[in-house]
Amino acid sequence: MADQHAGPIRSARRRATAVARRFAARPRVAALITRLAPRSVRTRTTLAACVSVAAVLLVASAAVLLLLRANLVRSVEASGREQAQVVSRLAADGRLPNPVPLDHGSDFVQVTDAHGTVVAASQNLAGRPALTPAGTSDGHGTFNLDALGDEHHQRVTTLTTDTPNGPVTIRVGASLHTADTAEDVTTAALAVLSGLLVATVGVVTWKATGRALRPVEVIRSEVAAIGDRDLGRRVPDPGSDDEIARLAHTMNAMLDRLESAGVRQRRFIADASHELRSPLAVLRTQLEVAHTHPDPAIRAEMVAGALQDTGRLQSLAADLLLLARLDATGHSGPMEDIDLAELVRTTAEGRDSRPHPVDLDLAAGCTATGNPMWLGRLLTNLLDNAQRHARSTVAVRLAFDVAAGQAVIDVTNDGPAIDAGDREKVFERFTRLDDARSRDDGGTGLGLSIARDIAALHGGTLTIEDAPAGCTFRVRLPTREAPRSSTGR
Repeated sequence: MADQHAGPIRSARRRATAVARRFAARPRVAALITRLAPRSVRTRTTLAACVSVAAVLLVASAAVLLLLRANLVRSVEASGREQAQVVSRLAADGRLPNPVPLDHGSDFVQVTDAHGTVVAASQNLAGRPALTPAGTSDGHGTFNLDALGDEHHQRVTTLTTDTPNGPVTIRVGASLHTADTAEDVTTAALAVLSGLLVATVGVVTWKATGRALRPVEVIRSEVAAIGDRDLGRRVPDPGSDDEIARLAHTMNAMLDRLESAGVRQRRFIADASHELRSPLAVLRTQLEVAHTHPDPAIRAEMVAGALQDTGRLQSLAADLLLLARLDATGHSGPMEDIDLAELVRTTAEGRDSRPHPVDLDLAAGCTATGNPMWLGRLLTNLLDNAQRHARSTVAVRLAFDVAAGQAVIDVTNDGPAIDAGDREKVFERFTRLDDARSRDDGGTGLGLSIARDIAALHGGTLTIEDAPAGCTFRVRLPTREAPRSSTGR
């Protein structure tokens, strides 16, 4: 019993092993194809052009040969049919000659009666037995023509007609030698011409692709040579108006942005170092005085000043971290629908009313999509700046711009106006129009820059507008709903 099952089990194992080997060979074949595939764009383009042209030429050549063959065969058949009709009329009139003369283009003629006996034939078939069908080809009968003593490719036309001695069958063989020769010559000519055309296309494509890709290689080499300290270099402009020129312009624009980013980064690091160095020097001085001064009152005053400077350092570090986060993420984090009127009211009411209270004029129903924590930080920075510079009044107004589909938040203070030439400068990092006063009041010079970045990440803007007294910081944010009513304080 075990021997009866051993054979099928071994056979199944062999089949499973063979299948496993075939599947295992597929990744190796794919890897081999991947390694052999051309990696150069120039080579791939040339091969694609040659293969495409070769495929088109192959189809066109096949169509030409088929049409040529059909026309030649029809011509031979017409010649044989004409010869058969002439013999048929002679036989019907009882004037059938023997041997039967051949027309131009006919190889043989044979006439047999109803019993298969040869009645008449052309000179080359005299004394030969009747031709017997050996099969069919293209719907036409084929015959054993060994009697001709040579190998012939012919089209045999068969015609039956009535004679005074009874019905006879007329077979006329027309040579296809001319058609075969013409087909062979045409095939050879098409093959040579196709090969020359494919080779010409390959050479032209290779040279044209190389010339077209030469500027790309120059651009690649130039970009590869540009280091982090050579951002002032630019790739050459080919001077054309094509994709390569647009690539060069795009690369140069990218290098412009990288150079600007590098300049901003270096300036930011220098400014940050300067801003950190000053309070750290003051803090160290205060601590050294407090450590060495014998008067407890002076020591307490120095410690209090050190605590104040430590708070400023902490605020500066927090602002620097936030700026780094904004630059790194490039998005505003988790988004949700926010009632802007409620956000403004909560932010304003959560602040100390000193040194100046905040008057609110809020249009209800303005809903925006954003990060409430970051939008709250934007409002906090604007209110800090307004209260720091206001003489007596700080006002916040929320309205809806129907034409633009935006919520407009105006934070106005009646402090010194900002000149038009300085309105963009104040949004630069560590910029203080009144440096001494801003530092004394605890400003880091980063609040307005952070506010603008947050507005930009929410698809909005932050600008400075004219005001009857002082200046107005205007925030525009995309919103989905128009205001329904206004509330104020």
